[in-house]
Amino acid sequence: MCGIVGYAGARPALEIVLDGLRRLEYRGYDSAGVAIVCDGELQTEKKAGKLANLEKLLAEREAATDGANGLGIGEGPTGIGHTRWATHGGPTDRNAHPHQASDGDVAVIHNGIIENFAKLRAELEDAGVQFRSDTDTECAAHLLAAALTELRAAGEENSPQLLAKAMQQVCLRLEGAFTLLAVDAAIPGAVVGARRNSPLVVGRGQGENYLASDVAAFIEHTREAVELGQDQIVLITADTIEITDFDGQPASGKDFHVDWDASAAEKGGYDWFMLKEIEEQPQAIADTLLGRLTENGQIMLDEVRISDEDLRDVDKIFIVACGTAYHSGMVAKYAIEHWTRIPCEVELASEFRYRDPVLDRSTLVVVISQSGETMDTLMALRHAKEQKARVLAVCNTNGSTIPRESDAVLYTHGGPEIAVASTKAFLTQLVACYLIGLHLAQVRGIKYADEVAAVVAQLHQVPEKLRELLGRIEPVRELARELKSAPTVLFIGRHVGYPVALEGALKLKELAYMHAEGFAAGELKHGPIALIDEGTPVICIVPSAAGRSMLHDKVVSNIQEVRARGARTIVIAEEGDRAVEPYADHLIYVPRTPTLLAPLVTTVPLQVLAAEIAAARGHDVDQPRNLAKSVTVE
Repeated sequence: MCGIVGYAGARPALEIVLDGLRRLEYRGYDSAGVAIVCDGELQTEKKAGKLANLEKLLAEREAATDGANGLGIGEGPTGIGHTRWATHGGPTDRNAHPHQASDGDVAVIHNGIIENFAKLRAELEDAGVQFRSDTDTECAAHLLAAALTELRAAGEENSPQLLAKAMQQVCLRLEGAFTLLAVDAAIPGAVVGARRNSPLVVGRGQGENYLASDVAAFIEHTREAVELGQDQIVLITADTIEITDFDGQPASGKDFHVDWDASAAEKGGYDWFMLKEIEEQPQAIADTLLGRLTENGQIMLDEVRISDEDLRDVDKIFIVACGTAYHSGMVAKYAIEHWTRIPCEVELASEFRYRDPVLDRSTLVVVISQSGETMDTLMALRHAKEQKARVLAVCNTNGSTIPRESDAVLYTHGGPEIAVASTKAFLTQLVACYLIGLHLAQVRGIKYADEVAAVVAQLHQVPEKLRELLGRIEPVRELARELKSAPTVLFIGRHVGYPVALEGALKLKELAYMHAEGFAAGELKHGPIALIDEGTPVICIVPSAAGRSMLHDKVVSNIQEVRARGARTIVIAEEGDRAVEPYADHLIYVPRTPTLLAPLVTTVPLQVLAAEIAAARGHDVDQPRNLAKSVTVE
């Protein structure tokens, strides 16, 4: 969730680090800070709040010190920077990163949670160390400084490799999930990084190198990157990249080329990244479908380490995910059970391993994560593997932890998603889950190649349907501005419309900070109908009359129920559905789509509605309060 940037080269590090942090603001954060090694000294500054607060502080420091670069910190060529999302200690100046050791020469930034920090802190305090923050991170700073002191006392040469060796010793003492970056004023020109269960990538430049939690931080400078493995240390200087494991043994990363440019992370003329990403959904779906059907009609996944024979032995499926990804899993359950006839359960990742699920070698666990680093989902994955279940990942981030630890992977190819609230990630996850269901049905002999091809052809029609829908979405924006003052909004749906209702409510909570709830429409009479008051907006997702006529009629009855009690009904129905017209105060037509695939079109008006309500209420659509893009702690 935190943004991490490191630089070693010949240029002044501060502006490069700050620019990298700006490109990582989408990850969600509550404070920011930098540490620059300049002329043998460590110069730091940090501030709670947005990055702009830090930049203002740096400018004030410059004015007070009459510095040379307009920012009040020297032009040293080595530095690290951080945007924090609070876990240990509140979002205050003193808890912002970097954290320094007592001697003031060592600075550390950190993403994740050090689970044994209380024990380490007690040990350090017993040794006389005085802490200046409430964070777990500060333990790592003091431990690193102590390791450096011991190594120097033992006669070790004061070289960049000394910094790496000290970091190795620190990591062996840490438990939990972490990415660490550190600099030492006594070792200019070097930045050391370490990762366990948390993202860290190297940017390979010419006469300069980078470290970051996301390639977006350095994409303006280089597209050549190195993916680090689990439990690895990386040491960068201007001219070298050295990788070892935590035991100090030489190791290697995986080189890759970043095939999207900086403009992909720009707003492209939209007021918000989220609006741009909503408009990108047709292309994102098309990209996810690209090359999935072979000439002989077989569905292709990206990486498969499960045999067809093993897949034929599957007798139960769990779909495990969090938040929006969980809702995509709920939709997938309908399709997978319908196409494969295998029992399928959908579980919240945060609950999965704690309820002791029944898993064995014949169980397939499908884990869904946009970032591939979602800690709840990663821990569920590892629990499933311990129980000998097979794991298939759906992910948007190539080379991230969850795909690497899974037995098979289907990448969504949605491209970078900057806004914290997922939009195109959700739709591409749906497409990926449909493809998995078809693949399983095909492998098990339940669907023939021509049947699979027919469904894939229907999926290929969706991008154009979405372009048409987005081309006439303005009435939804107008409606959003009317609803901005509503105290609560309710959503109802049946079948695949139920998870769509949940997702619509979640988007409104995330973005507009409004009370919103999604319900299975049939449950209204069992309690929730008591919430209906005069004028209460109720958004109703109506199934196709052609595909599920009985369900359609039931939902129309539910609409009549809430309208009779004073609700303001906002109805989402397929084009040509005249039966809903008498009961809709606002009618939003979406293109006709087969029932199981309908969430690909019915979700989009709800995304637009939530974003526009949030904007009308004056909120930051891209970075909602208290939220982070990639949740890398449990």
